[in-house]
Amino acid sequence: MIRVLLLGVVVGAFFWGRSILKKPGLERKSYIRKSVLLVLVVCFVLLAAMGRLGWIFAALSVVVAFIVRYIPLLLRYAPQLQRVWGVWQNKQNGASSGPTGRSSSVQGQVTTVEAYKILGVNVRATKQEIIEAHRKLILKNHPDRGGSSYLAAQINQAKDVLLNK
Repeated sequence: MIRVLLLGVVVGAFFWGRSILKKPGLERKSYIRKSVLLVLVVCFVLLAAMGRLGWIFAALSVVVAFIVRYIPLLLRYAPQLQRVWGVWQNKQNGASSGPTGRSSSVQGQVTTVEAYKILGVNVRATKQEIIEAHRKLILKNHPDRGGSSYLAAQINQAKDVLLNK
């Protein structure tokens, strides 16, 4: 009986492989996904019919227990994981790091109009108003307090542009 089943699986795989080679690229991906899902459903139904699902539920419970146990540990390192993710994203997007360690997008100059928008002050703002707006924003967005180094750099650059105009 097992030999017949194995022969059926081999013949089915052969015809499935032939049919997949005839499909164009995007349609092929969709066909593979649907086929894998169908195979998983059929295996699940067969295991359920034979009463062999116990090991699957045991494996799932071990995975869930592992995740629940280590979520607090992962959350403790969330800021570091965010930094690593940001560095990885910058490398994927091709942003190069300059000699200051900042990405190339941070090194671009802020225009006067952008500086007013960043600091949230109007065009007639005095030097003291600009300094006060900068202080409030930098306290909220400083990297040492969980803020973004990109935003802090933009805020600092906006203050410099407005005070040097």
